[in-house]
Amino acid sequence: MLNDYHFITHWRVRGKVDEIIDILADAEDLPRWWPSVYIEVKKRGDIVELYTKGWLPYTLRWSFRVIETKPDGFIIEAFGDFVGRGEWTLTQSGDDVDITYDWRIRAEKPLLKLFSPILKPIFAANHRWAMARGEESLKIELARRHGEPHSEPPKATFR
Repeated sequence: MLNDYHFITHWRVRGKVDEIIDILADAEDLPRWWPSVYIEVKKRGDIVELYTKGWLPYTLRWSFRVIETKPDGFIIEAFGDFVGRGEWTLTQSGDDVDITYDWRIRAEKPLLKLFSPILKPIFAANHRWAMARGEESLKIELARRHGEPHSEPPKATFR
């Protein structure tokens, strides 16, 4: 389908697998440490409801539930403006952690669904921008937790 997307993101950050899984798994804290993308997060039982954005002038409302937890990560099932699944896998490599996010989704937001056939490369660039902000923000969050000098993560520019 023209509105199907598959992204594989790789991050490398200094830290420990367990602490990074704890950060990523605390969905309600995402707007604090990854504010350029996560505007609002609400947890209702095992469902996490999200209001997110990228650098393009649209927002997304979607939800997820964790469907599998593993020692090296977890898998989510997404629904709403996105339908699909994402898998976080973390591997310790000395003092660093190699992180892979495998995101297979179908865009269901009417705007994305309608324009995916012609704007798919731009929507993909928006995703890459959001994930780059995530890596940057995670590094800042880890430095904060370790008492190291750090800057503030970039804020969302619109609502």
